[in-house]
Amino acid sequence: MSKIPTVKFNNGQTSHIFGLGTWRSKPGEVGQAVKDAIDIGYRHIDCAHIYGNEAEIGAALKEKITDGTVKREDLFITSKLWNTMHRPDLVEPAIRTTLTNLGLDYLDLYLVHWPFALKEEGELFPVDADGKTAYSDIDYLDTWKAMEEVQKKGLTKSIGVSNFNKRQLERLLAKCTIPPATNQIEVHPYLNQKKLIEYCTSKNIVITAYSPLGSPDRPWAKPDDPLLLEDPKIKAIGEKYGKTPAQVVLKYQVQRGCITIPKSVNKGRIQQNFNIWDFELSEEDVALLDTFDCNGRICPYTDALTHKDHPFANDEY
Repeated sequence: MSKIPTVKFNNGQTSHIFGLGTWRSKPGEVGQAVKDAIDIGYRHIDCAHIYGNEAEIGAALKEKITDGTVKREDLFITSKLWNTMHRPDLVEPAIRTTLTNLGLDYLDLYLVHWPFALKEEGELFPVDADGKTAYSDIDYLDTWKAMEEVQKKGLTKSIGVSNFNKRQLERLLAKCTIPPATNQIEVHPYLNQKKLIEYCTSKNIVITAYSPLGSPDRPWAKPDDPLLLEDPKIKAIGEKYGKTPAQVVLKYQVQRGCITIPKSVNKGRIQQNFNIWDFELSEEDVALLDTFDCNGRICPYTDALTHKDHPFANDEY
């Protein structure tokens, strides 16, 4: 049995509160990372079609199930519907492609990756004649109806959203028949998302925190961008507990009740990230970490900033 605590969704399903992220995990590395993580005790693997590595992850899952390390029901596997597949007739084929790539009969959680739709049936990052991101006007409410259908068919046990703001969630909740189980959003001490977390909690929507370590390997990082894990105040908190800055910021999210999915392909760091169950941050230290917020968003998706459904363009949270 895994020792990771679980959280309960609004539909009664449960999820491990801690998992392995796979964004930017390179082919040739991600499979080993998944196998290492499962051996260490991870049971939640966060995937997405756009990451381009689901087939390799699927092979790793198959190996760990076949060798008896885990059963399928021990695992919690998440994936996400990409922006070019929002048109309702494309949603079921998209999840079936993901299931084929992962070698699974069902997902535990399927998310709408972003609230805005991009031009269908072409490139995953479509552009128009001027070289700008090519938009689609599909409404995410229509996409969500198709998401509800794939859950009803048993292709996924739960459905949710990612990168939705409060206004978009309000609009979705007013029209849906199945409310989202989670909203997966960027959360770390420089972007603590307090207001959005409080809103989602009030609506019984669990938060999943992506980029909890500040995504230091993001391709658009600038040399003078602040590095979360180099913050002397976070280092000082870690020294108090005999823990690394990474372990401090991961524990911070877990203690807030957020599902937390740090990415790594390094076995030592995958292990280190997991070693957060033997200490608790004090209320004072959690409160101190709360003060580090500087609206330091590192995944702004600026290429689609003018889309009517971009979540960060016009709303406070």
